[in-house]
Amino acid sequence: MKLFLAGLVHETNSFSPLPTSLQSFREGVLIHGSEPEALQRLIEQPVFGGALQAAGRQGDTLLAGLFAEAQPAGPLPRADYERLRDELLADLQAALISPGVDAVLLALHGAMLAEGYPDCEGDLLQAVRALVGPDLPVGALLDLHCNLSPAMVDSGAVLVACKEYPHIDYAARGAELHGLLSAMQRGELRLHAQWQRVPMVGIFGTTQSPMREFVQHLQASEGGGGVLSVSALHGFPWSDTEYTGAALLTYARDGVDASALVDTLAQKFYALRERASSPCLPMDAALDAALTAMAESSGLVVLADSADNPGGGAACDSTFLLRALLQRGVQDAALGMIWDPLAVALATAAGVGARLMLRVGGKVGPMSGDPLDLEVEVLACRADAAQAGLVPGSRDPLGAAVALKIQGVDVVLNSIRQQVFSPDCFTELGIDLQSKRLVVVKSTQHFRAGFDALAAHTFYADTPGSLRKNLSELPYRHLRRPVWPMDVG
Repeated sequence: MKLFLAGLVHETNSFSPLPTSLQSFREGVLIHGSEPEALQRLIEQPVFGGALQAAGRQGDTLLAGLFAEAQPAGPLPRADYERLRDELLADLQAALISPGVDAVLLALHGAMLAEGYPDCEGDLLQAVRALVGPDLPVGALLDLHCNLSPAMVDSGAVLVACKEYPHIDYAARGAELHGLLSAMQRGELRLHAQWQRVPMVGIFGTTQSPMREFVQHLQASEGGGGVLSVSALHGFPWSDTEYTGAALLTYARDGVDASALVDTLAQKFYALRERASSPCLPMDAALDAALTAMAESSGLVVLADSADNPGGGAACDSTFLLRALLQRGVQDAALGMIWDPLAVALATAAGVGARLMLRVGGKVGPMSGDPLDLEVEVLACRADAAQAGLVPGSRDPLGAAVALKIQGVDVVLNSIRQQVFSPDCFTELGIDLQSKRLVVVKSTQHFRAGFDALAAHTFYADTPGSLRKNLSELPYRHLRRPVWPMDVG
């Protein structure tokens, strides 16, 4: 089939101190469908990997549209969102005219906001449907931190979200979505959606019980009885909208009633909320626990600086945990990554082996803490640091980066704001994690894909920051209430 590929990906944090604009996408990924190399660049995007493998096996013709992705931050200006949306629609309109389109496959997030648009994905999917008509198969691959809206479902697009957090199953979900669209295009399948809101917000990692078993239950629910796709949307708590929160979504063959399954799974998801929520300790308590584990056992202790995760819109330059490590005199530790392009440039200019006074972190705003003025030793410099991404074989650039020795802590600074996925963040700069007792990572949950095999113990610290665990402290204006954990019941 002739398959149109495009995407508009942004996880928007209503409370982020960082603005988002067109420049944010230029610094991330911005592929114009009219570019001569657009299709090749689209093929290289990891999010499409599974769908493209399936398309290759089927012999599909691929048609390129706009693909834009930026690091999570605050809402887009209205004009910037409309410009990106309208360019994607124009690419689709041109493809419909010639050579024609048999199906549309989009990469979205599900929690994108712009001024005047509290539901960008719903707006975009409705516009796509209006353009292609009622019968053309349309599908969207979503992040499980999607805030599902009626407009998204009512667009008639098939919405498939990854099931795992860390998001290690995008390839499988892309292949799944391609298979559904292909069967619809051949006239072999008609689907209808059934969904239910789950009144809770939170962070629910799937690497451990009880979410591990819940994901297995989702998988076991697919295929039998005509239900072909089941997605559990966790929601993105830091997008302040009336749609924010968890949801259960199924797609079944026409004539199949999945309402009982949706209700059962929604109730099961809600019942897990207390046990499934990531155990995040206040910063000092988390550090106490990490230091106790270091003293009582061998092996690497991993401590997550959850609130300063740039993958959720934080600045990634907070100094709270680094200051605490230095005040306690912690040795044999590493911390990364602090986003500080200016400090990277100064340390690089000084060169490996240099000792200098350097102001580190704390530059974006109050949620970053105060900058630290420190004597540092430059251990390593890289102009092109990178780390393994969540999709196998992918590499995410970190830009210019340096490793610094600050008392007993090796600290990685980088110049492209990115969370820690992989030990590569440290090893590419010569930091041997096997020689360390403690590593602090600026990430909420994705780090577990790369660090679980190394970690003897893992702890989560609720530091001050844009992704503070205590959601009741956030100044929500639009969140639909009641909702757990702010409201009991």
